[in-house]
Amino acid sequence: MKKLIAMLLAAALVLTVFAGCGKTEPAAEETTAAPAAEGTAPAIKIGVTGPLTGDNSEYGLAVRGGMEIAVAEINAKGGLQIEFKAEDDEADGSDKAVSAYNALKDWGMQIFAGAVTTGSSLAIAPETVNDQIFMLTPSASAEDVALTGPNVYQMCFTDPNQGAAAADLMKEKWPDATIGVIYDSSDAYSSGIVDGFLSEASELGLNVAVSDAAFTQDNKADLSTQVTKCKDAGCDLVFLPFYYTEASQVLTYANTIGYTPTFFGCDGMDGILNVEGFDTTLAEGLALMTPFDANAESAKSFVDQFKANNGGKIPNQFAADGYDVIYAIYNACVAAGVDGSTPAADVCAALQEQFATMTVDGLTGTNMTWDENGMISKTPIVVVIENGAYVPMA
Repeated sequence: MKKLIAMLLAAALVLTVFAGCGKTEPAAEETTAAPAAEGTAPAIKIGVTGPLTGDNSEYGLAVRGGMEIAVAEINAKGGLQIEFKAEDDEADGSDKAVSAYNALKDWGMQIFAGAVTTGSSLAIAPETVNDQIFMLTPSASAEDVALTGPNVYQMCFTDPNQGAAAADLMKEKWPDATIGVIYDSSDAYSSGIVDGFLSEASELGLNVAVSDAAFTQDNKADLSTQVTKCKDAGCDLVFLPFYYTEASQVLTYANTIGYTPTFFGCDGMDGILNVEGFDTTLAEGLALMTPFDANAESAKSFVDQFKANNGGKIPNQFAADGYDVIYAIYNACVAAGVDGSTPAADVCAALQEQFATMTVDGLTGTNMTWDENGMISKTPIVVVIENGAYVPMA
């Protein structure tokens, strides 16, 4: 109900957008154009921001790659066409993120298919509310993202629900384990998962021996203290609800001290096999939750195309989330009858109406739906790394 009221209030606003605000020169290679044929409606403009450079670029490049495949497939169909553009926000959830978003807005973006990371999404989401631009993030998972406004939706799991699902799985697979938790207390994604995990773990009676082995963005270069704390407590299962770059450090240090627990991660772990300079044999036996199985028969065409576009690299769940975002937006646009000639505010209102009732089948789930707050319902897949590849957990 709150979301409906907010939507009606937002529709009453008359906003003036200053085109020079935060403008940057677009990189031509980041744009996938679909020129309108004579007599047809103009292409609808969809933009995304994400880390295309820097430590978290694995996520942004994967999302962009998945989206580009979807755009190419859709434009080849004929009918509604999409013009797509990506901007680099370096996963900087402040001025850089908003500047990247403003560059897309100056370009004429009608739909925002981002941001990729939670921090950037939290910075940009209020801007989309003010601008009445529909936002569907592929991978920002904090509940506060969707709760920003009536136009903001998520394609990925929310953090607390993912944490609770992790606890449920541990109860099923490792009921007698002594559990340690290492997490990033300065990151909304990591902290949100831990909050959901610890609450559910307490309800289930799991033995969490270490729950405070935290680090921050300022001291993440050395995680030896956190690993040693889990080892000294006798933890034989260590939960790592953060991103793959820091996770590779944990696995590397654990190996140097002969510590061999079962490590368990969430969707932010997806990408660890592609960390530059990391010995991927150290990830053997690592379990993680992900909404996407690259080995599924239904994903074969997508996987083949992604590999062809990216030097043989296997797509992760971020690429699949990006692909699903574009198709969900496309299907909603077709159903609503909007195109490139429709003002962004009208597109926003039409897509909110569609997402309130639509059901989507995609690479990352079947029968996916969204609640009144824009949060998605779908079931995670649990995989284990064996011989350098993901396999379903038995």
